[in-house]
Amino acid sequence: MDILLREQSESGVLTLTLHRPERKNALDVALADELARALEHAEESPSVRVVVLTGHGDAFCSGGDLGGEEAQPRHALATMRRMSRPAVALHRLSKPTVARVNGLASGAGWGLALGCDLVVASEQARFCQIFVRRGLSPDLGCTWLLTRLVGLHRAKELALLGRWISAADAQALGLANRVVPAAELDAAVEDYALALAKGPPVTLALTKRLLGEAAGIGFEAAIEAECNAQCVNLATQDTREAFRAFFQKREPRFSGR
Repeated sequence: MDILLREQSESGVLTLTLHRPERKNALDVALADELARALEHAEESPSVRVVVLTGHGDAFCSGGDLGGEEAQPRHALATMRRMSRPAVALHRLSKPTVARVNGLASGAGWGLALGCDLVVASEQARFCQIFVRRGLSPDLGCTWLLTRLVGLHRAKELALLGRWISAADAQALGLANRVVPAAELDAAVEDYALALAKGPPVTLALTKRLLGEAAGIGFEAAIEAECNAQCVNLATQDTREAFRAFFQKREPRFSGR
């Protein structure tokens, strides 16, 4: 059985589906390796414009599954570094990413969703920083992501108490962009994904980098980074196409050149 399903549309949307339904798509070393490789390949593939990450069945990802020690390196640190590879690959990916959260997302699973640029959740989705209940600290980037997304005190509340929250609560905290009925989840994800796939790839990549780095630098450094990015944009064919389309009163057709 394939533990990671891949499907790419003609529009350039690559959907990666975690596929361990018997474990509610829990992340083990093998799945972490597969997902990291798929994300790294997506970065290098010119045909991929957007990545959608989701889980099979009624769960997004139930967290880390550290079972099966025979398939893992002996040292815990080596195991954790391998488990963290997909989080690093998501962070490095220059292309837009959308998390399609179809069910529970806990622990490392919520970390994967938080690592995506946009999060669309079913009303049935639930979220939990479950680590503390297992005697563990947050991983897969959760400490870094949560403090930036919700602030230190909210992050502490989520991580130290380990309580489940609803999709509506996640949206209220700014941890989900859209929450829709389960029957409308695919349409909502497609709305985001197709809009991003039609966008100018270089501009989207630069904008992702600017926003991702902004919290760690001063205002004037951010201005300088914006100026440098704009110079790159102005050298692309896509920006010239956008200007032509504006004056011709039509939609631009971006090629990534």
